[in-house]
Amino acid sequence: MTHNIRKLHTAAICMLVPAYAMAQAPNTNHATPADTLGHATQLHEVVVSKGMMTSRRLSGAENSLYIGRDELFKAACCNLGESFVTNPSVDVNYSDATTGAQQIKLLGLSGTYVQLLTEAQPAYRGAALPYQLSYIPGNWMKSIQVSKGNSSVKNGYEAMTGQINVEYLKPEEDTGADLSVYGNTMTRLVTDADANFHIRGNKNLSTELLGHFENNWSHHDGNGDGFQDEPNVRQYNLQNRWYAKAGRYLFHGGVEMIHEKRSSGQVEGHAQAMEDMGLYHIGVENNHYGAYMKHAFITDAAHGGNLALMGRMSMHQQDADYGLRTYNVNEKNANAQLMYETGIGSDHNLSAGLSLNYDYLHQDYNLGDAPARLIVSETTPGGYAQYTFNHHNRLIAMAGLRVDHSNVYGTFLTPRFHLKWQVNNVLTLRLSAGKGYRSPHPLAENNYLLASGRQIVVDEPQQEAAWNYGTTIALYVPVAGNTLKINAEYYYTHFTRQLVIDYDSDPHTLHLTNLNGRSYSHTIQVDASYPVAQGLDVTAAYRYNLVKSTYGGQRLWKPLQSRYKALVSASYHDPLELWQLDATFALNGGGRLPRPYTTSDGTPSWGTHFRAYENLTAQVTRHFRHFSLYIGGENLTNHKQKQPIIGADNPWAHTFEPTLVYAPITGITGYIGIRINIGHRL
Repeated sequence: MTHNIRKLHTAAICMLVPAYAMAQAPNTNHATPADTLGHATQLHEVVVSKGMMTSRRLSGAENSLYIGRDELFKAACCNLGESFVTNPSVDVNYSDATTGAQQIKLLGLSGTYVQLLTEAQPAYRGAALPYQLSYIPGNWMKSIQVSKGNSSVKNGYEAMTGQINVEYLKPEEDTGADLSVYGNTMTRLVTDADANFHIRGNKNLSTELLGHFENNWSHHDGNGDGFQDEPNVRQYNLQNRWYAKAGRYLFHGGVEMIHEKRSSGQVEGHAQAMEDMGLYHIGVENNHYGAYMKHAFITDAAHGGNLALMGRMSMHQQDADYGLRTYNVNEKNANAQLMYETGIGSDHNLSAGLSLNYDYLHQDYNLGDAPARLIVSETTPGGYAQYTFNHHNRLIAMAGLRVDHSNVYGTFLTPRFHLKWQVNNVLTLRLSAGKGYRSPHPLAENNYLLASGRQIVVDEPQQEAAWNYGTTIALYVPVAGNTLKINAEYYYTHFTRQLVIDYDSDPHTLHLTNLNGRSYSHTIQVDASYPVAQGLDVTAAYRYNLVKSTYGGQRLWKPLQSRYKALVSASYHDPLELWQLDATFALNGGGRLPRPYTTSDGTPSWGTHFRAYENLTAQVTRHFRHFSLYIGGENLTNHKQKQPIIGADNPWAHTFEPTLVYAPITGITGYIGIRINIGHRL
């Protein structure tokens, strides 16, 4: 009994973290949240060993990938957006050539359909979404769990193509501190620091301080178009996190603050100002404030009974200028969840809960014609129930149903189902099906589009809805004393309602409108990994995306989306684990560009397609007892998009277009850094 309580205490601190977080958890008869997280402590000791940096979870029903801390350090990884360099499943691209906004792509679809969680709580929504990837520093992360397709109904109804859950470093871990400094040839400087303290030596009461500073001060114009290749970014990011434990009660809580300024546009001395207009300038200032709490109560240690209450509040303020256009928003969000889970016998598990989400956006903007104001307020209470049958981790069936009611969109149901069958120690099969919903905020989530010179038309949005179906085959084949891991998967996503960004109907208009026709994505991926020699691990992957939507009555390939991706990643460490070499080569397939307009001489403004392009990153790391030095390079193939900004000579005209970005804008970038550890964190 004492051992079970200890495991439940450890589990409850993350408040029913989704099962996919436990990528290598030992087999259990029934996976209660407490048991699952209890295994997480054992997992950490295994994952940090070389060759176990990234792993797929065989024991759970969902198709999920665990990315450990060592995997994150195989690349520069200054923030979440830069942590998927070696990952074949997740793409990260710039949304435009001016603001530095990044966007995840999963299953061939944009990151708005991927639910971002921080420690199982929804984070950085709405107005924070365009820059959310830069708000999670790389050195703060303990691990990342990527779940493809529909996930559990526990965390809400929003995940359509998958979930990304980030686990931060924990205040209850051993006391210690980390300091890291990174700099690159584009004059970007990043500093991170964290420290743990046990109050009066009491391990049951701990606090953690996390700090991040970033500054990019150059005005680099490598392609000579008169515009900065990267924005100037200055960011301050602070968190204070707390942990407390008393008997069967556990608490996690914390506060956060982010202040960020982004500045971009024409470079003085490189561009000629238009008469009476001056140089074209973009300025975006973001201020984010948040607080969260988690309470867990062990109700029945013998059967894995847990009761948890979670809550998160945030306020995001943004003031943005894009030439003559402006967008200012004050967004407030509150989210609360009450969750109960218990095991029933040896093979059954039941989870149920209630939730409440509140979004409020006060938006003042000028799209170039006249000032306007839009206030959106949505309250969505809901509840769920989920049943899991788990027979010795060989056969798992998980079925869940949510019922939610929005004061804007009415009542809606979210069914989801997962089935996993481990045929033997070599072959594992998975199936999944389910539905997802989200409430779009066209300008808040896509305000980088205001940099375009086109006329912008925004229709009143409908709630988005999509079905997702997936199947996965995993093979663990013994070869020459090691294990060859092969994974093949297929996912189909089809939208019944969707917010569509229509570049094509009118080449001089950007139309944010509701889907009128079909919109779908087919994604096929095969990847394999194998330790080809002592200390040398190699991963190879290929993915094909067939993504189409209806624009102005025509069904077309989604623009700016590569149709395939091939990737090879290798990691080597010497027998003493003092030196580590990492390299990743990716070949990104070509795709369609939006319909061009015709210039005054009768020629099209740009082509109709873009070609495939390659990208190589490499890093060398030298490990010492309490610190690590690393040096590396990004885009070593030096491929650059030739014309990332259309009409750069006249940014005040309707022909100005900086949002058609599909490839890197800057060439070879070198970097160097140091990670210092005082204690046991690295």
